[in-house]
Amino acid sequence: MTNWVGRTAAEIAAAVREKRATPREVVAEHLARIEKLDGRVGAFRVVRAEAALAEADEVGSRDDLGELPLAGVPVAVKDNLAVRGETNRVGSTATPDTPADADHEVVARLRAAGAVVVGLTNVPELCVFGTTEGVHGTSRNPWDTSRTAGGSSGGSAAAVAAGLVPVALGNDGMGSLRIPAANCGLVTLKPGSGVVPAGISDGDWFGMSENGPLATTVEDARLLLSVIAGTEFVRRDAPATLDVAVSLRSPLAGVTINAPYAQAVREAAGLLIKAGHQVRRADPPYPLSLGVTSLATWTAGTSVDAQGLDPRLLARRTRVHAAIGRRFVRTVWKGKARQELRERLEPFFAEHDVLLLPALARRSPKAEPWHERGWLRNVLANTNYSPLTPPWNLTGWPAMSVPLGILPSGAPAAVQLVGRPGSETVLLEVAQELERRRPWRRTAPLD
Repeated sequence: MTNWVGRTAAEIAAAVREKRATPREVVAEHLARIEKLDGRVGAFRVVRAEAALAEADEVGSRDDLGELPLAGVPVAVKDNLAVRGETNRVGSTATPDTPADADHEVVARLRAAGAVVVGLTNVPELCVFGTTEGVHGTSRNPWDTSRTAGGSSGGSAAAVAAGLVPVALGNDGMGSLRIPAANCGLVTLKPGSGVVPAGISDGDWFGMSENGPLATTVEDARLLLSVIAGTEFVRRDAPATLDVAVSLRSPLAGVTINAPYAQAVREAAGLLIKAGHQVRRADPPYPLSLGVTSLATWTAGTSVDAQGLDPRLLARRTRVHAAIGRRFVRTVWKGKARQELRERLEPFFAEHDVLLLPALARRSPKAEPWHERGWLRNVLANTNYSPLTPPWNLTGWPAMSVPLGILPSGAPAAVQLVGRPGSETVLLEVAQELERRRPWRRTAPLD
């Protein structure tokens, strides 16, 4: 009997299409692994074991099985996206405990492509912070379970890194895909504005939040992104030689990059030089006001999401975050600061095709009850380890996290790739080049 756990989504889908495997046996094997390991990882809030097996049988009986790009592939969905028949709690007891009557558009696209939703993954309350813990559980990094998986797509990242599913769906408002992907050794791409249907919470955090894939290979990330975007990100006429800017500067003054993440960037730069690209040091002209803009937008997004919820049921850090954000909502909606940031950075990206920089400044915080701690302590912990992702949500430009390098603990390090609007395919090509030249271990050794 073939074991499908640990296989890529592309391999599983090909086997199901060719009838070398059935969706039921693939899903059943992954459900068994979830039952065995998720107590240590904390990836899932809800596991849909019975429903997933029934849906796997439905996929297996489809007349178009041989054409489905995700035929029989088990997927996990972040618990801020509607899954038909399941509650959508967004990490909180303040949200309605009412089953969704329809799938979110990107979930519907996954199912139309033959994927089977095996469960909904843990998030921090209202998806605010870069650590995942709260009333529904704590998501740990499968490579180092003493550390958080990151956030807010922490449960989805933990599920993929632990081999509980081959791919998962998450989203990114200030780094919520790239932060946990970097912690957990995964590939992700936050698409640029308008590439993938968003519809995340109330207003997509002023248009900054984007849905995207979490995967163990660039091929799987490309496959999942193509399905949810409704367009193929195939190799096109990307330039043979790219101009790659390399930066080790934090966008936030006073935050330094720790040695393993700086070394990962240097290694990636060396690999791209060997691939024939023009690689040179160049720092984006980040404005000094970037920290204020980020904080105002971050808190204001939470303030909008918290409207109508009983504040007595929210954690104190969430209440404070939302209360601070209320004074910024009107200003943030106008979008002046974000437009000024785009205009400031556009000349840099006119000169350079891709920006290579660290994905994180340091390893993730310990997996502890951060939701019980004060607001300022949470903000400082988040800012000190993940200052490099928010600028690209503020601009609305595509950005990737790609595994590269190893931390002293043995957990993966990662680099970030950023491009101008419409450069998703170019970023995927650069990531594929890094993967080809420096393959990474795809799943954590939990067995």
